[in-house]
Amino acid sequence: MERLILMRHGKAERHAASGGDFERALADSGRADAAVMGRVIAEAGLQPDLLLVSSARRTRETAEQVAPRFPRARIEHLRDLYHAEAEEIVQALEDHGDAAATVMVVGHNPGLHDLAIRLAARGEASPILSNRLRGRFPTSTTVVFALDAAAGGLRSPSLEHLFYASENGGAGGE
Repeated sequence: MERLILMRHGKAERHAASGGDFERALADSGRADAAVMGRVIAEAGLQPDLLLVSSARRTRETAEQVAPRFPRARIEHLRDLYHAEAEEIVQALEDHGDAAATVMVVGHNPGLHDLAIRLAARGEASPILSNRLRGRFPTSTTVVFALDAAAGGLRSPSLEHLFYASENGGAGGE
């Protein structure tokens, strides 16, 4: 894996009709923000080969909004990514991401934010970008790391981009 993209799902409805968290759908603003972020990622020249997506409804719907920008990407829905902690996300990457050059994970907080902060602390990142990352990780936020396989991959990431929907024409979420 040469590049890792972490994306938090778009803003979701407060309650699912079924009453369960797993089935919460994206709000209209979440759907729009996810589409914006798909455009932003593609315009940055990033093309995931593989999307690892939590099987929760809001993450599946987020992936549906970004996927048209990445027609060659394979999508895998993983139940293990539902509210996964940082270590569980790393495990999913190890289990499923080795053959892909660029992997995008669509998941949940706090695990995604925690993983992003840990990766930024391990690698090269400007203090300004690192501070912005630590400060907030609202819905649809996307962070991109370059990985050097020769230097240990996830052990030596380089924080390349931090994209917020609100800074790219979207509404932004909490």
